Amino acid sequence: MKLNDLQHTHWVLARRAEKMNPSVIREILKVTERPGIISFAGGLPSPRTFPVAEFAAACEKVLRDDGPGALQYAASEGYGPLREQVAAMLPWTVDPGQILITTGSQQGLDLVGKVLIDTSSRVLVETPTYLGALQAFAPMEPEVVGVASDGEGVDVDDLADQAADARFLYVLPNFQNPTGRTMTESRRAALSRRAAELGLPMVEDNPYGDLWFDAPPPLPLTARNPEGCVYLGSFSKVLAPGLRLGFLVAPRALHPKLLQAKQAADLHSPSFNQRMVSEVMKDGFLARHVPTIRALYKSQRDAMLAALQREMQGLGVEWNTPDGGMFLWVRLPHGASAIDLLPKAVDKGVAFVPGAPFYAAHPDPRTLRLSFVTASVEQIDTGIAALAAAVREQLGRG
Repeated sequence: MKLNDLQHTHWVLARRAEKMNPSVIREILKVTERPGIISFAGGLPSPRTFPVAEFAAACEKVLRDDGPGALQYAASEGYGPLREQVAAMLPWTVDPGQILITTGSQQGLDLVGKVLIDTSSRVLVETPTYLGALQAFAPMEPEVVGVASDGEGVDVDDLADQAADARFLYVLPNFQNPTGRTMTESRRAALSRRAAELGLPMVEDNPYGDLWFDAPPPLPLTARNPEGCVYLGSFSKVLAPGLRLGFLVAPRALHPKLLQAKQAADLHSPSFNQRMVSEVMKDGFLARHVPTIRALYKSQRDAMLAALQREMQGLGVEWNTPDGGMFLWVRLPHGASAIDLLPKAVDKGVAFVPGAPFYAAHPDPRTLRLSFVTASVEQIDTGIAALAAAVREQLGRG
């Protein structure tokens, strides 16, 4: 008789596991793997921007000069020279000792959630907000509250109304995912002032801030109140996402606990990858490389805006014009549903992400997110034409 015949194992899930949900975007990406689908769904950087030759050279040099160190366990805080490079590139004075290298900025969100959120803790977010943050916070079982937001960012008066007992406000001021909007200078100043008055900490997520098209965004919120903010950054959008490297800058009072959470999660981010990034970043490489990404993404944004203008005329569809980043935000006419539109669009060969999952509550079913950075201009033209055909079909104008 086999052991399996004698026992019946009963796995009991933790309550926090019940709060975990699959990523809507990842599920949609499975659909886009079908041949012939043009995808505006994933928030993937264009592979055309990956500096493959530079990483090949860095890989060889790191292994030649410091192979044993690169392949060994390392400090949980991160590779010292890389932390110094991060501190030097930020637009306010930062001690490298405040920096923690993370396994992607997504891990930064997970660490923040573990350290700052208890069951039923009140957490404030923009409306809408980054879906990955909602996923990262969900296992801690918070009460997530959406703060009213407009084209300039968070509504400061509504923030004050919602702020009682909140642990923090999570905010993406630059080229936000999903909407592509940028918080204005006046709104940043007002938000920083009001948050300080309320004693409300902020978690500022800035993976897209270097991807501006015509002018850099205003100064980060963290630069205005460093002791009142945690700042998250990423190498995924300016170098390569497969490296899974990001960083956070924490107030001195908070850094030790975030470090302990990091140690419990994975000991440290990959030593080899950190050394490669540090090597590639030497001699001002990012200052030369990032402008090429900006130029490419701006041309793709312009192509998508032109296609929307051309194909969506008379359909009552609205969209914004992002000043940088990777996304623009679309609103369908009254009575339409982006979730219902998606299968029609896929049947016509194009995919997008419905906007509803990006809301903490009370989603707008008419919204959807389009990413313009991984498709060619020809694919953008074809895909937006197909999307317009799907909209016409949904509206009964096919």
